[in-house]
Formats: sequence, C-alpha cells, structure tokens
Amino acid sequence: MIASLVLLATMLALGIPAAIVLIPWTVLTGDATALYNFAQKITRTAFVLGRIRVEMKGCEQIPAHISCIFMSNHVSNLDPPVLIPRIPGRTSAFLKRPLMKIPVLGYAFRLGGFIPVDRDGRVESAQESIAQARRVLEKGLHITTFVEGTRSRDGRMLPFKKGPFYLAKETGAPCIPVSIHGTEAMMAKGSLRIRPGTAHIIFHPPIYPDNYATREELLEAVRAAIASGLPEWMRA
Repeated sequence: MIASLVLLATMLALGIPAAIVLIPWTVLTGDATALYNFAQKITRTAFVLGRIRVEMKGCEQIPAHISCIFMSNHVSNLDPPVLIPRIPGRTSAFLKRPLMKIPVLGYAFRLGGFIPVDRDGRVESAQESIAQARRVLEKGLHITTFVEGTRSRDGRMLPFKKGPFYLAKETGAPCIPVSIHGTEAMMAKGSLRIRPGTAHIIFHPPIYPDNYATREELLEAVRAAIASGLPEWMRA
C-alpha cells in the first residue's frame, strides 16, 4: 500500500503545479509537447520513488521518424504509465471515454490528442474513434492501443479487438507489437493496491499491414509476436 501512496503523492505534488502552468501554455500555443513531456517525467519520477522498475528490450526495432501503431497486451492498470513514457517521440492512445471526464486530467488528455472510445458496441462510435486516430497519425504522432480492449483478469491473453487492425490496414502505419508482463503482479485487476516490482516491456520488429491480405491475417501476426515475448502461462 505504501507504493500506492507514494505514487499518488508524487503525481499530485508535481502534477498540480505542472497543470497550472502547462495547460494554459498548451491552450495559448496549440502545442501539447511540453505538457506531454513533463507528464512523462512526472510518471517516471513517481515510479522510481514507488520502487517500480522497468526493463525494456527491442527499442532499436522501432522505425525512426515514422508514425507507428503500438499494439500491446493488457494485464494491469499500470500498463499505460509503464509503456507510454518509454515510447520514443509522442504518442496518442485510445482511452475509455469516462477517463476524459475526470476534472483537469481529462482536459489534459484532450489537449494531448488522446482518443476517447465508447464501449456501446455501435459501429458509428468505432468509426468515429478510427477517424480521429487516422488524423492523429497524419499529424506525425504514434498511436498506442491495448488490443484486447480490457485488462486480463488472470494475465492470460484475451481475444483482440478488430478496430486497431482496421486502422492499420486503412493507413498502412507499421504495427509495433509490444509484450508486457510483471505488472499483473504489481497491480491486479479490481485492486487499487500497488506493489513494488519490475515491469518487462519487449518491443518487437514492425509488422507492415500491406504485407497481409486481410485484417485477420494481420491480427494473427501481431498476436503471435506479442505472445512470443510473454511467459508461457500467459499465452492462452
């Protein structure tokens, strides 16, 4: 529980002054880069103080100066703050729409170009999210998505959502499969308790959508790559 309190205290102590200065600056300049970069520094600092270590492999696999779609498995609420600060450059991400309604934080997400996702199952909602993601890629940002759509309760891989693969086939943006493990032991689904530990991130070689005839073939290629970087018991 101490790690949870340390993370929360650090986020508040550094995040509130940063928001007071950088949110107005972002509104005035129309550039969210400073806000984004400082938010990642705050997250990294909080993790160090909370004794959450991150080990990475495969960063050299990421193409330089190309907007990519990072596709990761999802086992914990710690996954986004573990992964996003380690992606080179600036990334947007798909977020559940309720997160965009959190005071101050939700507004910062919108300024940063993060993409709200509805879970109402409507085709129109999915198309709106994909269209917004396409515009983000055209601006030169990456997209990060947790392709199972929700956290795995027991750490084993779940079926993938199809939306990110529609986006990949429409834009041709390279897909970077990402394997995450270790976070499932630090913060389980349904729990607010955080335990110190080590998160492991593996970036796999890019997978190019144009090399696959169908979205289903692309999905299976990405799934196989992600699974290859996970412990055997997580590859269900």
